[in-house]
Amino acid sequence: MTGARVITKKTAEDFDKMKIAGRCVAAMHEAVREVAAPGVSTRDLDEAARKVLAEHGCRSSFLGYGGPHNPFPGVVCTSPNSVIVHGIPGDYVLSAGDIIAIDAGAIYEGWHGDAAFTIAIGDVSDEVRNLLDVTERALWAGIEQAVDGKRLGDIGAAVEAVAAPHGIGVVRDYVGHGIGRQMHEAPSVPNYGVPGKGLRIKAGMALAIEPMFNLGVEESVVLDDQWTVVTADGAYSAHFEHTVLITDEGSIVSTLAEPKLI
Repeated sequence: MTGARVITKKTAEDFDKMKIAGRCVAAMHEAVREVAAPGVSTRDLDEAARKVLAEHGCRSSFLGYGGPHNPFPGVVCTSPNSVIVHGIPGDYVLSAGDIIAIDAGAIYEGWHGDAAFTIAIGDVSDEVRNLLDVTERALWAGIEQAVDGKRLGDIGAAVEAVAAPHGIGVVRDYVGHGIGRQMHEAPSVPNYGVPGKGLRIKAGMALAIEPMFNLGVEESVVLDDQWTVVTADGAYSAHFEHTVLITDEGSIVSTLAEPKLI
């Protein structure tokens, strides 16, 4: 998903609202985890997440995104197997051996939270299980670099370094982003880079860090619906993401049930 690309500096009060949005996203994730099982459709997962929004006094960042010509129809992106990102909830029914990425966004009083995770449905191969583990570890490696004074290249290099020993494809066509009053703001946050290079990270920024790794090649293809992005070779893909708030005292992962200071 793409949108307005504007850098904004947030205040402590802004961050407090983003934490509320982030807790809602975490609750949406938990609701989906509880129902994801063989025989459940991706539409069912979306319905589970929708119920959470009202309970938290939030709106969806995703529903209607993209404008009147091709609005996104769900409150979560449901991306099974070879779908990298932006999968549309619908009739697809989960089976044992599938993996599925869930990307959710919530808005509280105009401020966004955005996060994603990937889970296995039943038993999967060791290769696929390793893909999920490596992608999640890469997310946290990137988050550790998302602190005042570092640079965007430090984040990307840390993410890429986790993938490198495993021969995993690091998606380059889709990257992380700034976040705040818009779901997508500047700067772009690639999952590759050179340490010490790129924009300096400063207190008051908020970043959505989101590695997307493929078992095969890094290249992607957009399907005819103009939303669903799949791997070019049909290999499985995993996606993990958190929103990180940069403060003078440290950085806060806001899209957890309890925000975490790093």
